[in-house]
Amino acid sequence: MICFLLFFFLSFPLFCEDTDWDDVLIFTENEGIVITGTVQTSQQMAVINREEIEKRNAKDLASLLQESLDLNIVSYGAYGNQTGVNLRGFDSKRVAFLIDGTPANSSMDGKFDLYQININSVERIEVIYGGSDSKFNVSGALGGVINIVTIKKQNPGWHFKAAVSNTSSMPGEYRGRDGETKSPRFEDLLDTQNYMLSAAYGGEKTSVTAGLFANQARNHFLFTDFTEYVRRKDNNEVWDTGINASFVRNLSGYSKLLASTKVYYSDRNFPTSGFSENVGNQQNFSVRQSLMLEAPRAFHDTLSTELSLLWNFDRLDYAPPAGESSRHDQQGIGLINRWNWYPAQSLTLGSGIDYRVVFLNSTEIGNKNKHDGGVYLSAEWQALEWVLLTPSLKTVFSGGKTAVIPKLGILLNVTDSLVLRNNYFRSFKFPDFEELYWSGGGGYGNPNLLPEDGFGADLGMAWRITELIRLESAFFGQWLKNSIHWYQGSAGVWQPENAGEAAFFGLENKASFEIPVNGIFEKIKLAVSYQYLRSYLLSFGYDFSSDKRIPYNPGHTIGGSLDIFWKTGSLLFSGHYEGIRFHDRENFTALKPYFLLNATINKTITKNILAFGSLKNILNKSYESFYGYPMPGINMTLGMKLNLEI
Repeated sequence: MICFLLFFFLSFPLFCEDTDWDDVLIFTENEGIVITGTVQTSQQMAVINREEIEKRNAKDLASLLQESLDLNIVSYGAYGNQTGVNLRGFDSKRVAFLIDGTPANSSMDGKFDLYQININSVERIEVIYGGSDSKFNVSGALGGVINIVTIKKQNPGWHFKAAVSNTSSMPGEYRGRDGETKSPRFEDLLDTQNYMLSAAYGGEKTSVTAGLFANQARNHFLFTDFTEYVRRKDNNEVWDTGINASFVRNLSGYSKLLASTKVYYSDRNFPTSGFSENVGNQQNFSVRQSLMLEAPRAFHDTLSTELSLLWNFDRLDYAPPAGESSRHDQQGIGLINRWNWYPAQSLTLGSGIDYRVVFLNSTEIGNKNKHDGGVYLSAEWQALEWVLLTPSLKTVFSGGKTAVIPKLGILLNVTDSLVLRNNYFRSFKFPDFEELYWSGGGGYGNPNLLPEDGFGADLGMAWRITELIRLESAFFGQWLKNSIHWYQGSAGVWQPENAGEAAFFGLENKASFEIPVNGIFEKIKLAVSYQYLRSYLLSFGYDFSSDKRIPYNPGHTIGGSLDIFWKTGSLLFSGHYEGIRFHDRENFTALKPYFLLNATINKTITKNILAFGSLKNILNKSYESFYGYPMPGINMTLGMKLNLEI
C-alpha cells in the first residue's frame, strides 16, 4: 500500500473531468430520483451534470462522453452508425448501461444503442469505472457502469423548451467511383438537422415532462482513403425520432412514485464498408416503460426501499445488400427491489433482488426465452472515523447457471481534502442469445459457451489541493478468462469460443484548475487527462512475452479542455488524442493515432433565447475509429435554443 501511495504522489495525475468536487468525495443523491445504494463509493466515479450537457451542445451521447470525460469511443462513422464505449479496455458489451438505475443492455447481443437516448432529456450521467459494482449491484459490469438519469422533479410552474440546429460538412472536390473528379456538392452545407421540443409542469406534489426529438443525417462528408484520394461518403443516410415522458408524484412520508416512457424509431442505411456501393437498411423500433416507487422511510425510520417494474420491446429489421431480410423481436419484463437498513450511525446494510424474463423471436436465432437475475447483500461500515468498508456479495443466475460475485471496497478519508479508494472484485458475465444460438450468414452460435470470468483490483485517490486545484488518480489491474471471441474455422464458418484470456493494467490521471479572474470573465477552467492502458492477449498461443494487445485498445489517451465563461456566454475548447490501436488479434493491422480539436460557443441573445455554434475536428484530421470506416472531417453546427418558464 505504501508503495502505491508513493507511486501516486511521484507520478501524479494530470487527468480531469467537469465534475463538482462534492461528487468526487461524497456522492449525493440524484436530484429527482434516489437510487437506494451506496452514498459514498470506493470506486472511481465521474458525473456529468445538466449544466455540462447544456454547454457542450453534443449531438449525441457518444460525443458527450468523449468530449466531457475523454472516454474511448469506437464508431463505424457519423451519426447513427454502430458506436460503442470502451471502459478500461472493455467494450460496450462488457459495460453495464443503466437508464434511471435499471439495466438497458440488449439481451440479444449485449450491446446498447447510444442513439436511443435523447440527449436533451438527460439530467445527469454517472460513470463508475472498474469491474463489479456495489452502487447499483448490476451484473455484467466488467469494465464499469454508465447510468443515464432522465427523470427529474420539475421546478414549480410551466417550462417549455425548443431547439433546432444544422450541421454542415465542408464541401470540396473529390474523386468518384468512376475515377472522375467531381465538383463540390454545396448541399452538404445542409447535411444534418436536429429538432427538439419539450414541455414540463412542476406542481407542489406532481411533475410531468414530455419531449420529442428528430434527426435527419445524410452523413455526406469528405475523407481521404488509403490511396490518398479524397472521397465523398454516401449510402449512409439516417433519420430517427423519439418520444420521452415522465411523471413524478410525491406521496406521504417523503415517498415518490415515478413513471417513464421512451419510444424510439430509426431508419438507417449502412454501407458494407467505408466507400462501398453495397448498402443494407436497418429499421429499429423500441418502447421502454418503467414504474418506480421510492420510500426513504419504509415501515420504519431506519428502513428505505426502492421498487422498479420494467417492460421493454425492441424490433430490428435488417435488409442486406443481397439475400433475405431478417427480423429480431425482443420483449422483456423485469423487477428490481433494493433495501437499505440503518441499524447504527456507523453501519448501513443493503440487500436487493432483480429478476428479468426475456422472450426473443428471431429469424436467425429462433424462439428463445431466458430468466436471469440475482440477489445481493452489502454493507457500509464506518470502522473508524476515517475508514469506510463496503463489502458486497451477489449471487447471479441465468439459463440455469449460477455464480457468486464478491467485492470489497475500502474508502479512506485521510483528510478533509484527500480520499483514498481500494477495490477488490470478481468480474463475471453470462453469454448473450447471439453468442449461444445464432444461425445464419455463415456463422453459428455455441450453446456450450462458459461465462466470462475474472478478477481485478484498483487503487485510487482524489485530492483537493486548494479550492481551485483538484487531482485524481487510479491504478487498476484486471485478469479475464473464458473471454468469448468469434473466429473463422477451417471450413470458413464463424463461431464463438471461450478462447480469450487477457490481462489489463492501467493508470488514469485527472486534474482540473480554476483560474481566478476578474473583469469581463466570470470563470476560466482548465482540465487535462491522461490514461495509460496496457493489455495482453494470453490466448491463441500468446503469452506476456508475445506482447499482443487487445484490439481497439489505445495505449495512450490524452485529453484536455479550456472553458471560458462570461456573463452572457461561454467558449469551450476540447482536445482528444488516441494512440495507435490494432484491428486484429495478431496486431498486423494498425490504426493510426489521431487528435481531435473541438470548440463550442454559447451566447445568450435574450432572456429566453440562446444561440450556439460548434466546430468539430477543427484540424480536419482524416482518421478511422473502426478499421475501414472513415470518420467525418471538419464540420460546423449552428443552432438556437428557446427556454420559457411560466
